[in-house]
Amino acid sequence: MEIKYFGHSCFLLRDKNATLLIDPFSPEVGLKLPRIATDIVTVTHDHYDHNNTGIVQAKMREEPFIIKGPGEYEVSGVSIFGVATYHDNSLGKERGRNTIYIIIMDGIRLAHLGDLGHVLTDEQLEEVNGVDILFIPTGGIYTLDAKEAVEVIGQIEPRVVIPMHYQLPGLKIKLNPVEDFLKEMGLKEIKPLDKLVISRERLPEEREVVVLNAKS
Repeated sequence: MEIKYFGHSCFLLRDKNATLLIDPFSPEVGLKLPRIATDIVTVTHDHYDHNNTGIVQAKMREEPFIIKGPGEYEVSGVSIFGVATYHDNSLGKERGRNTIYIIIMDGIRLAHLGDLGHVLTDEQLEEVNGVDILFIPTGGIYTLDAKEAVEVIGQIEPRVVIPMHYQLPGLKIKLNPVEDFLKEMGLKEIKPLDKLVISRERLPEEREVVVLNAKS
């Protein structure tokens, strides 16, 4: 499996059977997102910095399958489970609802938390279990902050953690830097990767934090 990061909360996952794009953003955020051909698109919530499905190109002359909420889906050999959560710590009263997506692809179980704004309940945690790779917001203000992110990581216990939704050059949305999260995790500076290529057999035994360069 290959994982690429386009900034904010947007990732492209690719295996030998399918490609899946998560949370494509509008140009209004200040970052550039190229047109991408993909089989599947998941949208964690209907905000402009996560729902720009118009950027997506059809692949193999078929329209991509777009997922916008909780439920169970099976597309192109990829299993996807949407778990209902909130964008804030007030049951959605401030910023509405959010969907966590559990994605089983190439034998790896991934979880993209979207703009999660709270620690998980026991019921939510039961659905978000056995995660190998976790995409987690860390920039605070609108989502989990660094300290809360570390708490949620402790709940889920993934093998690989990929931070997202933090301040980047050009981003017009004010967020905290990824360094705040790394410090909270007790880590020194991590050299970012251009992409993560990983397989079930190559998952680390001990938890690793991977920072990815945002492509444009």
